[in-house]
Amino acid sequence: MNAAVLQLVQIVLVVALAPLVTGWVRLVKSRLNGRRGASPFQPYRDIYRLLQKEAIVAHSASWVFRAAPYVTFAAVWLAASVIPTFSTDLALAPAADLIALVALLAIARFWTALAGMDVGTAFGGIGASREMLIASLAEPAMLMVSFSLSLIAGTTAPVKIVGFVLSGGVGLDVSMGLALAAMVMVSIAENGRIPIDNPATHLELTMVHEAMVLEYSGRHLAMMEGAAMVRLTLFMALIGCLFAPWGMAQAGGGVDGILVGMGAFLARTFVLATALAVFETAIAKMRVFRYADFLGGALLLGLLATIFLYVSEAV
Repeated sequence: MNAAVLQLVQIVLVVALAPLVTGWVRLVKSRLNGRRGASPFQPYRDIYRLLQKEAIVAHSASWVFRAAPYVTFAAVWLAASVIPTFSTDLALAPAADLIALVALLAIARFWTALAGMDVGTAFGGIGASREMLIASLAEPAMLMVSFSLSLIAGTTAPVKIVGFVLSGGVGLDVSMGLALAAMVMVSIAENGRIPIDNPATHLELTMVHEAMVLEYSGRHLAMMEGAAMVRLTLFMALIGCLFAPWGMAQAGGGVDGILVGMGAFLARTFVLATALAVFETAIAKMRVFRYADFLGGALLLGLLATIFLYVSEAV
């Protein structure tokens, strides 16, 4: 199939699947807590309802507050679109790069934090300061993971890393295991999940992401919530792409390969979503002052992945 067509399919797929992934995580957590829970399709209804409502904007808000939802959603959507999900034969594959991915996510985070401070409320300022604290720790850890993977595969392009893994270039590798653990920890922090943040709470002592979007309503809130859902799907796709790309369609694989790749992508995504729900149910949220310990551990694991790589090559 044409690379442009496959790229268009992925662009639509990531944004269409994101609410279902979020709804599935909520459903599994509800069942594990002994509750019936809402339908996994409830996020679609929530987004649709918000899009029908009028956006209320504070008098003190500037153009930054109005533009932030669209810039944030566009940056996250673009990042999710360039990560291979079901096929490596994508039109934007040559432009995909782990360093560029970190930059796109940083742009989304910067605009979200800027919007949280723009109105001038206390909640927005608290959430923005905590978000920047998390970013200052999570971004170096993710860059270290990217550096480790680039040393193993010889590139920072996700498509080439997929090809390297599928070719059998990686066996039982300690460095890959450490990089995977670090990436999982960074993903939890980037998405504001437990133990870093609780997306289901509105308590001023604990919330981070919710504090920054507290002043949004209507279509603006829909864009912010949609960006958070797409970001969660992005990181699940990224983990599957870099560490478990089995079943992903290659160039020239035909329609059968595309269907297999699509099924493998959906299976990986919902397995990771279920694992996230189980993990969040089993642990409690940590204090803000312990964020550095958690993300410092991710940075250390990324560093150890690089060190073990050099040690194994020396041996």
